[in-house]
Amino acid sequence: MAFFKRELSPVEIFERALKDKQAARRKLDDRLRVAEQALDERRNAAETLAKAGATNLQLDRTEAKMRQVEDKAKALRAALAECDEQIVLAERGLGEAVAQRDRDKAANEIEAVASAIERAVPGFEIGAAALVDAVTRSKPVMSEATRFGGDVDEIRREVLAMAELICWELRSAAVRTRAGNANIALLAPPEMKQLPAPETDRQMVYTLSPLTWREGEDARRAAAFTMVALPKGLLPAALQHQHVDYLNARRVQTLMHVHGGGQLQVEPDADDPALVDLDALTGEAQDSPQADVA
Repeated sequence: MAFFKRELSPVEIFERALKDKQAARRKLDDRLRVAEQALDERRNAAETLAKAGATNLQLDRTEAKMRQVEDKAKALRAALAECDEQIVLAERGLGEAVAQRDRDKAANEIEAVASAIERAVPGFEIGAAALVDAVTRSKPVMSEATRFGGDVDEIRREVLAMAELICWELRSAAVRTRAGNANIALLAPPEMKQLPAPETDRQMVYTLSPLTWREGEDARRAAAFTMVALPKGLLPAALQHQHVDYLNARRVQTLMHVHGGGQLQVEPDADDPALVDLDALTGEAQDSPQADVA
């Protein structure tokens, strides 16, 4: 009786290759551990002989044996590094094979839907034709029945055309999915989720003046001599006009000793004349290069 081996799938091939590489690495690691232990023993023996005043011949033999073990350990390290590279390649190949398997499964499901529609179309066509024939077969046909038969026949043609179109679209989607060029839902369109508003990129700084700026529709204010997370878009103008400084600046460290971190500072009023409008400073800084060019 003849026995036939089942052909392995790409995933199984990469899984087997990965297991073989991992097993080979464990063996190399064990051999390297033994070689390094032997190398340590050879080094200790050479050191002992050298301290004991051994002859040159004894030292030469010991050094030769030590170099031999050292070369073996070096070769094992190189083989282990190469094996690690092969494991990385095998893991990458396995991941790609798994992804392709999943894509093929999704494409097969899409093609199955198209095939089911194609198998159902002849039955629908026969049923619609029978319904039209039943209405229009007798001689005394009323106008309502004739109109109904015409409507059924028109619907039949529309359904057949739509079935052909949807089957073509499904098979095209299956081809794109199998090639990895599509990210589509199988049965329903994905729900539109509202993306959260992007967070403002900020920099923690120490204020040297009372500040105000706007973030969207909100007006923000910060007292002088306090730590604040300032939007980075406002930072260049604030630094240029000496209204803020970085936390690691020397003068900031002195001011923090005097005023503290500013957690207890009261937010300034909106009509405080000492308030510095950072939005206005940033606008002036952006307009000045244009004026220079003009």
